[in-house]
Amino acid sequence: MATDQQTANFITSQMDGKGNCRSRKMFGEYAVYCQDKVVALICDNTLYLKDTAAGAALLPNASKGHPYPGGKLALVVEEDLWEDRALMTRLAEETAAVLPAKKK
Repeated sequence: MATDQQTANFITSQMDGKGNCRSRKMFGEYAVYCQDKVVALICDNTLYLKDTAAGAALLPNASKGHPYPGGKLALVVEEDLWEDRALMTRLAEETAAVLPAKKK
């Protein structure tokens, strides 16, 4: 089941606290970029945040899952947390801050 455009738009808008997040459709699902780094994937209407120490500190009880078969384990951000814009913004920004810079 592919992710709904509305779901992707909502999650991206919640993560976009400073105007530096966007999403891009890929293979029927979405990648969420913050500071031009992929910080999360939205697959089957589920938000998978890249597994970093920063994200784990903000979501200490988060389960982990694979966004797609063969994909890396990621933190699953439960749907009830999506409404918390401050948390979602911090998740995106703090995850982006610890990810390596994009290779040129």
